[in-house]
Formats: sequence, C-alpha cells, structure tokens
Amino acid sequence: MDLSQYAELFLAESREHLSACNQLLLEWERRPAAPEPVGGIFRAVHTVKGMAATMGYARVADLAHRMENLLDHLRRGGQPPADETLQLLFRATDALEKAVDLAVAGRERDADVAGVAAELDRAMARFAPDKARAAPEFVPPPSPPGDVGGTGRLIQVVLRPEAQIKGGRAMLIIRKAQSLGAVQGIAPSPAAFEAEEFDGRFAFRLETAHSAADIETAIRSVGDVERVMVGGDDEHVTPVESAGGRSRHIRVDLKRLDSLMDLIGELVTTRGRLNELAAERKDPAVDDVAIQVSRLSADLQAEIIQARMTPVWQVFDRFPRLVRDVARQLDKQVAFKVEGKEIELDRAILDELGDPLVHLLRNAVDHGIESPAERKKRGKKPEGEIVLAAVRERSSVAISITDDGRGIDRAQVLAKALREGLVDAHTETLSDDQLLRVLARPGFSTAAEVTSVSGRGVGIDVAMTKIRALGGSIEIRTEPGKGTSFVMRLPVTLAIVRALIAAVGTERYALPLTYVAETAEFGAIAMTTMEGREAMVLRDRVVPLVHLRHLLSVGGDAPPARRPVIVLEMGERRTGVVVDGMLGQQEIVVKGFEAPQGTLPVFSGATIMGDGVPALILDAAGLV
Repeated sequence: MDLSQYAELFLAESREHLSACNQLLLEWERRPAAPEPVGGIFRAVHTVKGMAATMGYARVADLAHRMENLLDHLRRGGQPPADETLQLLFRATDALEKAVDLAVAGRERDADVAGVAAELDRAMARFAPDKARAAPEFVPPPSPPGDVGGTGRLIQVVLRPEAQIKGGRAMLIIRKAQSLGAVQGIAPSPAAFEAEEFDGRFAFRLETAHSAADIETAIRSVGDVERVMVGGDDEHVTPVESAGGRSRHIRVDLKRLDSLMDLIGELVTTRGRLNELAAERKDPAVDDVAIQVSRLSADLQAEIIQARMTPVWQVFDRFPRLVRDVARQLDKQVAFKVEGKEIELDRAILDELGDPLVHLLRNAVDHGIESPAERKKRGKKPEGEIVLAAVRERSSVAISITDDGRGIDRAQVLAKALREGLVDAHTETLSDDQLLRVLARPGFSTAAEVTSVSGRGVGIDVAMTKIRALGGSIEIRTEPGKGTSFVMRLPVTLAIVRALIAAVGTERYALPLTYVAETAEFGAIAMTTMEGREAMVLRDRVVPLVHLRHLLSVGGDAPPARRPVIVLEMGERRTGVVVDGMLGQQEIVVKGFEAPQGTLPVFSGATIMGDGVPALILDAAGLV
C-alpha cells in the first residue's frame, strides 16, 4: 500500500497535535509549577515523531525526537521551566509545524531545522550533560523488509472507534512494527484495510528481540490505538471478527463538499423553474412531482449544509498563541479568553475569517490594551483582558472582539478626519457608525509611530472589506478608559439563502431574510427627518429611509401609489428600504461577482431566478 495517500491524514493529525502543543505551552507559561502541561506536550510531540517516522519524514522525526528528549528531562525533573526554555519550546513547535507542512508538500529538504535542533541539543547539554552526549540522533525506520518465514510473537491491535481512515492507520502501525523486526501473517490481509467494513481490529506476527513494553510503546506512538496485546510465539493468529459497528465519522475533502454545494445550487435553481412551470400548467400530476422534488431537494440541501458546518474553535484555537506573542513583543500583559467555541459556521466562511480576526486581535493588543504602568495609573489591573466570543443570533452568528483597554479617542480621530477631509467640516462628534467608517478608510491611523503591529485603520479596513464580502456587517462600540468592542455579524452559510424578492421598476432584487426585521407601508406611518434624511416613526423608533428607486437612478414609469418598506436590521441599526413591490420569498443560490468600477457598494452578489433571468443581491450592510 502506498503511504503517500495518507499524507493529508498525517498533516491534519499533526496540526491537531501541534495546536495542542501551543495551547499547553501557553498553560505551562501561566502555571509553571503545574505538572500536567509538560506531560501533554511530551505525548503530542511523541505522537508526531512516531507518525513522521512511519511516513518516512526523517527531518520532522529528528526534530520531534530532540524536542522529546528535552521535554522528557523537564517532565522527570519536575522543576518549573525557565523563560528561555519556554521560548525555545515555542520556537521548536513553530519549526516543527513548518517542517510538517513542507514534508507533506514534498519539500522536506527545504525545512530549515538545524538551528532549532542545535538549540535543543545545547539546552539538553546544560540540563543533563551525560545524557546529552549519550543520546543518539534519531534514525528513521528502514524500508519494510520482504516476507520472512518462521515464527514470531502474536500482536493484536484495536484502534479507537473514532479513529479516522482506519485502514491508513493500520498500515502505519504495520510499517512501525517493521522497524522492530519482520512482520508476517497479517489478518485480515492489508487489502482488507481499505474496505469500508474494516473496523480497526487486526493482528500479525512480529519476529523481534524487543520487549513487549517496547513493542507496545512503538505501536501506540502511531496514535489512535485503543488496545495492544503482545502474545508469545506459540499463539495462533486468527482473523479478527468485526465488532459490527462502523466509524460514525469520516474525513471528507472539502472540494467534494464544495462540488456537492454547487450541484445542489443548480438543483435549487431548476426547482424554482419547475415550480413556475407547474403554476403555469396547472396540471395535478406536474404539481405532485414539483412538490416531491421540492421536498427532496430541500432535505438534501439541509443535509449538505449541515455537513459543511464546522465549530469555530478550529480557527479560534490558533489565536491564544498570536495574542501571547504580540503581547510579549509589546511588553504588555494580556489575558485572552475564548467563548462560544462550539458555535458552528459554514467552512467556507470560517476559512475566510482568519485574516480579519488576526488584524483586529493584533490591534486590540497594540492600540487597545495599555502598558502595565499606564493601567496601574488608571486604577486597573496590570493585566489587560481580550475576549473573543461567538454567539448564535437567529439565522446569523455574531463574533466579537472586546478589550478592557483605553478605548478610542473620538476627539483625536475627529480632528484627523477633519484635517483629511473625511467628514463634513461642521461635524462636532462622531457616532459609532461614523467612527467605524472613518477608521476603515484605507491607510487611516492615529498611531503616533509605526511599529510592526501598528495601524488600527489598516486592520479595520481589511476586516470590513472581508466581512462585507461574506455578506456580513461589522460594528464598533467604544468608551474612553473602558475599552472597545468590534462585533461582526455573519450568515451561517453563504451558498444558498432565503431571500425576499423586491421589484423596482422592471428589475428584481433579492434581500437576504437574515437581515429583514419586518415590512411596512410607505406613507401609512408617521414621517419625520433624521440627520437630514427622510425617516419614519415605527413604534416610537425613528427609522431612516432609503428609496431604492432614487438610489439606483431607476427611470421610466412613476412609482406606484402604495409602496412597501422593507425594514433591515443589523445589530442596533435599522433602515427602511422603499421599493415598488414585493414578489415573495425564495431560496436563492448566491454567486459572487466583480462589480464594475463606479457601481454603488450596495450589491453583495447575484443569483439566477427560476425563469433563468439574473437578479442582483442587495448588501444589507451597504444600506443600513
């Protein structure tokens, strides 16, 4: 069996173990006397070493081996680590992560690990000179030998039920066993490992001089092993009976899910066309088929969307290390908390969230959190706090980054905005919305000096552009001396959304229902003005209005006498969009598009209606 097909499995699992290393290193840094973190780090690195050796990634295995030596000494010594030792382990983890990525990409020779490996050896020499001199360099296992006749010890292995790609894991164990001696009599046969029915139970004979403890340790180092039984030479190898249960989880290439989503999107469009034809024909038989197709496609759509949902912790877990590194670089003390890690988002959205969150978190540490001395002067704890939280809100998810720092100086931002002509000359104060728009201008920054992480305006510009592209919105709340909060609201999924179809002149436009709060009738509600804009009073609340006909410069016939108002709501902001008519609700397939230069920033995509005619999707964030 070609082990290269398991490279992606190795990559995914190595990243999980290295992520755990980072989390445990952060915990160890906070609690140096705690014995648990070093044990967990040792086990994670040991597992990566075993998997890398089995895959034949010699440099990865060698670096992990050197880390393992140092960690083993620290684990046995029981003494709190020095700061320089922790920093070395952080650097070694980063180097190991890069080496893993390069190895899987077929460029292991490009992995520059010599410097970190030498540092690990020097650290080991300081702690245990004799052990350091005696410690041999790790040698990866030799190529698997051919079949050898004769007797051998009976080895029986049971993989964990939740193990992914059990056949690949079994072959990795066989390869690991071959580094200890000759393997024969595998039952079931290696060909059966690739069968769907394989449940992770297998046995083989191993001719080796190694002890039972060494054999078990080697096999367990591959990972996902629930039980290892090492027998004698006289025990009989019999086919392992299936437990009858199958793994409830499998790894699926995201490209397959993307392809399925594209296909279900086409099916949704075709379903809309079928429903229109059924309405025109008024044939009971056609109606019956249309109803069945609608039901089946809706169920299929829901299942595919659910399959794409991913908990946000898969992205959030890399940020504690980021915040810690930036805080150390700026000589600040920061406690970082993550809430709502179990909230799920479409994988396509989650993958795009990394950059905006990185910019906002770096800026929160740099501009938001004060130095320990400044915080003490203000009567605060020397250690600042940043909270990254995810919360489900109806059919959207709100992700917030909140710090308890100095807040944003509105007067300073206004003064610079006035100098640069970004706001009206008569503006006396900035609302939260105006503040966000000014800060999000490309290149705008109030930083007194440029550092490697300075530039709050740049960070917000990147975040706002990305979030808007994902069909979401971003808000800011800040109070001097108490802190700042950025709230990003995102749809749960992007590909297929339920939308309200509105008519303006001869054109149709789609508005995602995620942001539609209610509808009203224009003229039937008391009117007023708000900051020079026409507005209506809806249940004692003033709601500014946007006439879509005027905004889009739609000519032709005069608008109808009775016109609906679609009230959009994003967080605490509301806007009423006046249209000519509403044509009902419909599920639409969202297609991204590059708007021509000069086009108003009020469109987030396009869709194909049931009759085959395209329609533009209105961006709620650009209207509210």
